[in-house]
Amino acid sequence: MKKRNLIMVIVLTLSLFLVSCSNKNEGKDDVTTDNNTSSNTLIVGFDANFPPMGFKETDGSYTGFDLELAKLVADKLEMELVLQPIDWASKDAELDSGNINVIWNGFTKTGREEKYTFSEPYMENRQLIVVNEDSEFNELEDLKGKNLELQDRSTAEYALEDSAEFKESLGEVIKVPDNLTALNDLEQGSTDAVLMDEVVAKYNINKGRKFRVLEESLKDEEYAIAFKLGNEELRDKVDKVVKELASEGVLKELSIKWIGEDKTLIK
Repeated sequence: MKKRNLIMVIVLTLSLFLVSCSNKNEGKDDVTTDNNTSSNTLIVGFDANFPPMGFKETDGSYTGFDLELAKLVADKLEMELVLQPIDWASKDAELDSGNINVIWNGFTKTGREEKYTFSEPYMENRQLIVVNEDSEFNELEDLKGKNLELQDRSTAEYALEDSAEFKESLGEVIKVPDNLTALNDLEQGSTDAVLMDEVVAKYNINKGRKFRVLEESLKDEEYAIAFKLGNEELRDKVDKVVKELASEGVLKELSIKWIGEDKTLIK
């Protein structure tokens, strides 16, 4: 009888141990799931050569309109902010893999609506031609047979593809890794013109660089914050705070600080 009781006690103890282990494992799975969805971390993917929206300072820190705004949003949401510079051409792979959970860097919504879950557009932009201040070019037709540079896999490239007649009139179209490389080439005379975001062009002009823009736009666009397709939960949280900051006048202040004028769409 005692032997039978002892066996029952052993069986019961073993059962309780297995249940306990199972509960612990369930708890670990829950934590892992939360971390994978980055519920407490806002990981911002950005191009570190895209002033004034996001770029690297000479001291090694990252700053710009979008990164300042992201910091304010993360603080209000009590989320940890991680600024993750990325190869812009690999932005989709970074987002799909979970290395980042948001693309926030003067990212054009126009024409990409089906690829991402977007916030409400917060800034207007245009794709414009930039030339040297003393150049002879005043209209698009003046660039016939001339060389043009643009950032690889950017909306400037897509805008040029949509302007087939203008593209055919050009000489060579050169794709470079970022806008700053293109502007440096323009300054040095390695190319005749650059197609790029109006916001970035005017920032550089306001900083004293000897460029000007042709007023004819290849494409009108809107900037928005991009999340992985279907991630509406994070989008809604961020969107709500951005609208709150806009109503407080913060977006307007940031736009004037970084761009010299209010180009924001949310008031």
